[in-house]
Amino acid sequence: MTMSSIDLLEIAAAIIALLIAIIGHEIMHGWVAYKYGDHTAKSQGRLSINPLIHIDPFGSILVPLMTYFIPMVLGASSGFLFGWAKPVPVNINTVIRNGGYNAAMQVSLAGITYNLFFATLASVILVSLAQPTEADGIAYVFGYLIVIKLLLVNVVLAVFNLLPIPGFDGAHFITYLALKYKIRAVAEFFAKAEPYGMIVIIIILVTPLKIPLVMWPIETVLHLLLN
Repeated sequence: MTMSSIDLLEIAAAIIALLIAIIGHEIMHGWVAYKYGDHTAKSQGRLSINPLIHIDPFGSILVPLMTYFIPMVLGASSGFLFGWAKPVPVNINTVIRNGGYNAAMQVSLAGITYNLFFATLASVILVSLAQPTEADGIAYVFGYLIVIKLLLVNVVLAVFNLLPIPGFDGAHFITYLALKYKIRAVAEFFAKAEPYGMIVIIIILVTPLKIPLVMWPIETVLHLLLN
């Protein structure tokens, strides 16, 4: 196998892993909401695994390309994959009415739970596999690369979404937790700051804040899963 063929396999594996991670993440939000009586996502066909109905041109294509390839162009050994699918619609008022703020918090954490589950599953599979050699076929190498990418992408998504960034799952969780205990100032802050969530993400990615807020947590989780 040539180096170029390995590169193509790695890119294909990364795309597959990203789609599994981001689409499953969004479906889980809708699925948990459905369990609490909210049929919004189901009625709009958004609980389907068909990737075409979930892909967001910016979050599913442009952002992953930028986070994966730009660091490599700038001299880093490799980038990391980060992106998102179209948000699955959820009527959180229905969820709260049927299950309270605890149910809303479960909806918020559903995608992160999915990502951590897949990361854990991938780590278990990875440590049981032998590292590919030149004697191994393309199918084995490709499968091995998919497992690695599933581990990495799901950890990255879980870490990012745990951050209390306005508009992201971590902020949603804190919002409903604050509302549960009637700390409305916190909920109002995140509601007002939500339009600026993407700006916060960009600031984190292009400044040294990326190291303590993103890279260290990612490395910590990977170390825990692989050891």
